[in-house]
Amino acid sequence: MSSIGVRHTELNALFGFAERQLHVVKRYWLWEVVWLFYSLVSVLSIGFLASGLGELGGSGAFDLRKAQLYLLIGALLWGYLSLVFMEAAYAIAWERWEGTIEYTFMAPVRRVTHLMGICLFAIGYGLARTFIVLIAAAFMFNLDFSHADIPGALAVLAASTVPLIGLSILTSVLPLLSPQKGEQMSIALQGFLLLVSGVYYPLRVLPVPMQVAGAASPLTYALEGMRRSLLDGARVPEQLPTIGILLAMGLVMIPVSIWVFSWAENRAKRLGLLKRSG
Repeated sequence: MSSIGVRHTELNALFGFAERQLHVVKRYWLWEVVWLFYSLVSVLSIGFLASGLGELGGSGAFDLRKAQLYLLIGALLWGYLSLVFMEAAYAIAWERWEGTIEYTFMAPVRRVTHLMGICLFAIGYGLARTFIVLIAAAFMFNLDFSHADIPGALAVLAASTVPLIGLSILTSVLPLLSPQKGEQMSIALQGFLLLVSGVYYPLRVLPVPMQVAGAASPLTYALEGMRRSLLDGARVPEQLPTIGILLAMGLVMIPVSIWVFSWAENRAKRLGLLKRSG
């Protein structure tokens, strides 16, 4: 084959591989939407973070140490909270991929037992991982919690677990509704909550529609309550309104989420959506 023929063949292969990747993107287009959404969330979060730091400074001198604690607490708590509310969705998606989801649904146990078992693991695993990260962060940044009220923070953390369980079960419905797109939608929901729940900045720096969305998120109250105890020393009696809001959200969300999951499970069985694909 002549050198011109070789170059022509290689050129065809070059564009062929590019075209193949284009078709892969078109086939899994929702993943591209999710990653684009995450890129958008990342950029917006940085912008709101800058606004939030200005708000933390107030009218006096900027307290860099307090701002550092504010951000680190947000990052630590977000790691725990996001793990708990995503674990059930991942568990359903993984079981479907492994081909065991039908056996789990046929097991002689109540669905609430199955779901609560997944959430129990998520809580224990999330606490252990967060504690390890906290120790590392305290060592690296010499964190000072001398003014913190630990019982108040633990009370808020315990109360926040109740609505998190409901949110986790609701999120786990998505892989049942759409086996191909449910996991992507779960990740998109995670990104949206990261944006509106005040992880890295006060809610007041957000546009009003995002503030409304943040006010409906239990993660917002969990983060605000934990920061009040860890940064400002708020005691348990001062945290009772926040604890009450979190418990009320959980008492509504858990029964609703279990009912929605049962409906989604019956629908998936009826439509044959439990089979592994791919």
